[in-house]
Amino acid sequence: MQFALDRQLNGDLSADTRLLTPLIRPNGQLVPDVSQVVGSELYQVLDRDGHVLAASPTLNGRALVSPRTVHTALDGPVRQDIGALLPTTRDPLRVYATPLPGAAGQDAAGQKAAVLVVAVRRDHRDEALLELLAQLAAAGLGALLATAVVGDLLARFALRPVERYRAQAADIVAGASGVRLEVPPGRHDEVTRLGDTLNAMLDALEEAVERERRFVNDASHELRTPLTLLTTRLQLARRRTRSVAEHEAVLAEIETDVVRLVKLAEHLLEVGHDARIDEVGCDLAPVAAAEVARRNALARATGRGRSAITITTAPAPVPLSEAAAGQLVGNLLDNAVKHGAAPVAVAVDRVGEWGRLRVTDAGPGMDAELLATATRRFTRAASSRSREGFGLGLSLVESLVTRAGGQLRLCSSGHHQQYGAAPAAEEIPCDHGGEMTVTVLLPTT
Repeated sequence: MQFALDRQLNGDLSADTRLLTPLIRPNGQLVPDVSQVVGSELYQVLDRDGHVLAASPTLNGRALVSPRTVHTALDGPVRQDIGALLPTTRDPLRVYATPLPGAAGQDAAGQKAAVLVVAVRRDHRDEALLELLAQLAAAGLGALLATAVVGDLLARFALRPVERYRAQAADIVAGASGVRLEVPPGRHDEVTRLGDTLNAMLDALEEAVERERRFVNDASHELRTPLTLLTTRLQLARRRTRSVAEHEAVLAEIETDVVRLVKLAEHLLEVGHDARIDEVGCDLAPVAAAEVARRNALARATGRGRSAITITTAPAPVPLSEAAAGQLVGNLLDNAVKHGAAPVAVAVDRVGEWGRLRVTDAGPGMDAELLATATRRFTRAASSRSREGFGLGLSLVESLVTRAGGQLRLCSSGHHQQYGAAPAAEEIPCDHGGEMTVTVLLPTT
């Protein structure tokens, strides 16, 4: 807009210059009887030093341009604004200074008139620009306000699912169980993906809480019986005066209960501890051989061994630390000796990309129903409840195997049960008889 208005003003200045230039004498005065022609024009005739030689009635007095501008105008036309747009001035002008014909080749004595300065008022131009600026400012503020309102509405609409998630999460924090975030179906944007991820996290947390609650309930149930027996023995011991021998007998019975409680606590700690996965791992064969040798030596020393445990081995590197592998083998051997029957055989080998451990005994084994729940904590067969143990060994073995990315198989009398998600291990078939067989498949390192 400013360019268009300035171009119009420049056109008026050029027209006035063409009109006035032929009417100026060398001394700077205009020819007589031209007042009617140039009466409405704003002009000044200046000498080389910038002094006013002639001027329109309203511009008499000080020159509109400086002496430096006059010297510049002698070499070519000069356009200049007097007064700024902002802040506004009282008399805004646009001037056009041009050299008069012959001024460049004459000295001061020959021709006084050197430069013609023509001016036009910029009131309408400045007023139009100021009005346009005001309109643009108002439009900008209006657009900014509209954008802010629309942006706020869009943000509220876009974040409405997040607020709904927050409210539902507050209900969950307050104690609501089984609550899940309402994720709209058929959408796949960032908010719905967030809702799906939070629901998956809630599922995992609820499963972990339920697992811990079940563990605490089972542990409380198992601890109640020995604690009740211990309390009963203490109460009976206090009912009457006893001899030293009788007190020692009572203390021996109490010691038996305390030792059983200590063992139970140790097993609970082992089951609750994460499997120790080793970046380097170990060879399962020497670990299994050491565990078998230790138990055979103990059986010979105590005279309680019906027959030695046999073992065949081949190298089988697995991603377990030696301590974790020893726990795994030890629990399987203890179960076979306590709940099975001789002979007990152990075999360690490698099948493809899998290390395999098999523990076989000639005992009665497990029925199909027990095979499906054998790895649950404190699960024991009815015939084994009178024997030593807590029903935690297979639970620990399953935890170690599944955390290492392997698979646990329990097989008895033609029934098979698998634990652990290892699809590649499904290609390895069971190749044993109908005796009770526990097979562990672990990825090799």
